[in-house]
Amino acid sequence: MEKYYQPEIECASREQIKKWQDERLVQTVRRVYENVPYYRNLMVEKGVTPDDIHSVDDLRKLPFLTKADLRDAYPYGLLAVPLEQAVRIQSTSGTTGRRVVAFYTQHDLDLWEDCCARAIMAAGGDKDDVVQVCYGYGLFTGGPGLNGGSHKVGSLTLPMSSGNTERQIQFMCDLGSTILCCTPSYAAYLTESIYEKGVRDQIKLKAGIFGAEAWTQEMRNDIEQKLGIKAYDIYGLTEICGPGVAYECSAQNGMHINEDHFIAEVIDPDTGEVLPDGEKGELVFTCITKDAFPLIRYRTRDICILSHEKCSCGRTHVKMTKPLGRSDDMLIVKGVNVFPSQIETVLLNRGYAANYQIVVSRANNSDVLEVLVEMTPEIFSDTVTAISKREKELEADLKSMLGIYADVQLVAPKTIARSEGKAVRIIDKRNLYK
Repeated sequence: MEKYYQPEIECASREQIKKWQDERLVQTVRRVYENVPYYRNLMVEKGVTPDDIHSVDDLRKLPFLTKADLRDAYPYGLLAVPLEQAVRIQSTSGTTGRRVVAFYTQHDLDLWEDCCARAIMAAGGDKDDVVQVCYGYGLFTGGPGLNGGSHKVGSLTLPMSSGNTERQIQFMCDLGSTILCCTPSYAAYLTESIYEKGVRDQIKLKAGIFGAEAWTQEMRNDIEQKLGIKAYDIYGLTEICGPGVAYECSAQNGMHINEDHFIAEVIDPDTGEVLPDGEKGELVFTCITKDAFPLIRYRTRDICILSHEKCSCGRTHVKMTKPLGRSDDMLIVKGVNVFPSQIETVLLNRGYAANYQIVVSRANNSDVLEVLVEMTPEIFSDTVTAISKREKELEADLKSMLGIYADVQLVAPKTIARSEGKAVRIIDKRNLYK
């Protein structure tokens, strides 16, 4: 039986959703125009005022915001309330340039936690569950978001944060955790460790809520089969609110966007043209209920597809696919667009664990693509000839998938560093040659 946290909102009519969006967009645009000089200047440059915005249909008249704008306005340039009304910041984990800092009022935090509560209940959670939150806490949004959502649902919450896998598994067994919240790569690592310790029969998990990094259907299937759970995707980004912007339901074929809080568009990343349902493009969000940091037409750089098709779960909010890549950090190797998810699909289809690294370098003025893949102990015990054959098979599969040659190296078990946060999948050495 499907569970809802706020059924009157999650299953609202499309007419009601549009009414909420129209009213809240008009109010938000006027408020940022009056209170945020940085954004007002962008609107003036585009020749638009709040009087030009009457409904969602006018959204495309407004300028886009980018991460560069957030860095330029750092730290307080996009704050839309007096500083004394802000009660918290969260920040990105970016390693270049100025960090992006997002502000929250108490009202903003309440709404964010509501969004995460919806995600937990969509995964089958309720007050009788034990929710183990293994996302990082602190400035990272993962831990605080799911922690607050679990409290709203009334579940027993284990605020474990990331790392200390021994303790994670001990608490999971001793306290009977039923819902696991973490990155998919850490879920895979936990799964591996659970089997190594021989405690699979002590695990009571029924669901996992995994996000913050890309993962494939093959990886989902592997985790579900080994842990005996249903694995649900969750989407968010610090600039908008963190996890809970969108989440999967029982249908597990796309994530419902919380449209009472966020208006979603998909655009052509090159032209900025708004694309119709079913077209692949860059995801753009407009916040319509946030007090402190209401971004308008923020370009996420995530590539996805939107769909308003009726969902079997009963929810009426638009669905987005999991990100199909990014418009800014996809690898371009020998002129070909390469997404790590494509490589992961090939590896998992061949029965390899999701422990791999992609290394791109330059040799003789040409790109070189190398994929390091960790072997299972069974494969590692094969003959050199058998391992070489496996490498050639993977190279052929990757050539078919990517259209370019990748040098595959099968490496010994445990030689690729395990991740207790976001996995480091790509090492791009080409900047060393510039």
